[in-house]
Amino acid sequence: MISAHARRALLALAVTLALAGCTGPAKPNAPSEEAVAVQASGTPVSLILANATVVTMDGTGRVLTPGSVAIDGNRIVGVDTPEAIAARFSAPDRVDLTGHIVLPGLVNTHTHAPMVLYRGLADDLALMEWLEKYIFPAEARTVSPEFVRVGTRLAALEMIRSGTTLFTDMYYFEEEVAAAAKEAGIRGVLGQTVIQFPVADAKTPAEGLARAEAFIQKFKGDELVIPSIAPHSMYTLDQATLLATRDLAVKYGIPLQIHLAETEDEVRIAQERYKKRPVAFLEGIGFWAPVTLGAHGVWVSPEEVTLLQKRGVGIAHNPESNMKLASGTAPVPAYLKAGTKLGLGTDGAASNNDLDMFEAMRQAALLHKLVSRDPRMVSAKTALEMATIGGARALGLQDRLGSLEVGKLADIIAVRTDRPRQVPMYDPVSHLVYTMHGDDVAMTVVNGRVLLKDGVVRTLDEAAVIRDARAAADSVRKAVQ
Repeated sequence: MISAHARRALLALAVTLALAGCTGPAKPNAPSEEAVAVQASGTPVSLILANATVVTMDGTGRVLTPGSVAIDGNRIVGVDTPEAIAARFSAPDRVDLTGHIVLPGLVNTHTHAPMVLYRGLADDLALMEWLEKYIFPAEARTVSPEFVRVGTRLAALEMIRSGTTLFTDMYYFEEEVAAAAKEAGIRGVLGQTVIQFPVADAKTPAEGLARAEAFIQKFKGDELVIPSIAPHSMYTLDQATLLATRDLAVKYGIPLQIHLAETEDEVRIAQERYKKRPVAFLEGIGFWAPVTLGAHGVWVSPEEVTLLQKRGVGIAHNPESNMKLASGTAPVPAYLKAGTKLGLGTDGAASNNDLDMFEAMRQAALLHKLVSRDPRMVSAKTALEMATIGGARALGLQDRLGSLEVGKLADIIAVRTDRPRQVPMYDPVSHLVYTMHGDDVAMTVVNGRVLLKDGVVRTLDEAAVIRDARAAADSVRKAVQ
C-alpha cells in the first residue's frame, strides 16, 4: 500500500519530468494520480506491449480483449489484462497497441533463405524439371558466400516485415546465413546442407559433413542460432551419408531436417533403388534422430503417417510450394488426426514466390477444405496453431517458443486492424488467417528486441539490402543466359 505522502512525491516527480520534456499542449487522458503511483512502484521490466487484443496460443487458447504483455530482457514475464500488468510492472518503453492484435511470432518450419535471389527465375514447372534444368545449374554458377549473405539479408528483411520471428533453413555456406540472421536479429534453426554431388561449398559428401560439424560447433549454444544438419533428401544421398548426418544430429543434440516424400518422382526413385517408399526406407536404416523434421511429407501412406507420429517426426507443410510445383497435397487431415507434430512453411521464395506466413496459413486452410470437401477441415485456429506453437513443437522448441506464456522467449508480433478490409472484426483468430497479410505487421520483437516498429526495420539498412539484392540478381541473369 502506497502512503499518501509517497503518492504525492511520486506524482510531483512524474509531473516535473513530463513538463521538462513537454513541447506542446498536454495530452488528453493523462494517467490518474493512483496510476502514476502504481506504475512508478511496479516491478521494473524492459518493455510493455499494452492494450492490444492478445492471442496467446497457450494450452487454453486464451484471448485477452484487451490484454498486455510484459517483457524483461528476452523473456515474457506477464500476460494479463492491462490493469493487472500496469499494477505489477513498470517499463521505460511502454507501447500502446490499442487497435492491434498481439500474438506469438510466426515460425516458418521450412525455407531456403538465400533463394530469394532466384525469385521468379523459373516458374510453372514440375519440381524435378525446375531443380535439374534451372535451379541446380543456376546455383552452380552463382552461389558464393557473398551471394548467400546478400540473399539472407533480403530474406530476413522480408520475414521481419511480415511477422516471421523464427525460420528453419537449409542451404549452403550456412555460416553466412547465420551471420546475416544474427545481424538482422531474427531467430533461426539453420541447417548446413549435405548432398551427394559437388556444390558451391563442398565437393564431396565428406567435405559437406565436415563443414556441417564445424558449423554446429561454432553456433552451438548461440542465443539466436540453433544449428542443425540438413541432408538434402534420400534420393540425393547414399545410405552411409544419411546415417552420418543422423549420427551428427545425435552427437550434438540438434535438429535433423530432410526433404521427405515431396513428389511422386521421389517415391518412384526410392522404389527403384530400394524396393521401398521414402519413409519406409528411412525407417529401415534407422535414420530418425530425437528431433527430426521432414519437409513436405506429401506422398505418405496412412501406415507411414502412423509411423511418423510414433517416431516423433515433425512435418513442415508447404502448401503454396506444393501447389505451385504441382507436387501434390500433403495428408494434413491424417496428420492432424494422428497427432503428428505439424508446422507450416513457405519453402524457398524461388518456388512460392514469397516468405509471407500469413499467405501460408490462408492457403493451408483453403487447400484442405477444397480437397476434403469439408469446410471444417483445417480451421483458422488450426492454421494459426501450425504457424506458431505447432511449428515450435515440430522443432522440439515448444517449451521456449510458439505461445505467449510467462517464461517463454519474447518472440512477439503486433498486427494492425484499422485498414478497410480489416473492419469489422468479430473473431481475431479468423481475421489473422483469412484477412491479414504480411504487410499488416506493425511490430516485430525477437528475443525481447524490437526489430520492426513504425514502419522501420531497425536492424537492417533497407535501401542497402535491396540495392545489393538487385546487383546479385543481375549476376544471376547474366549467368543463366
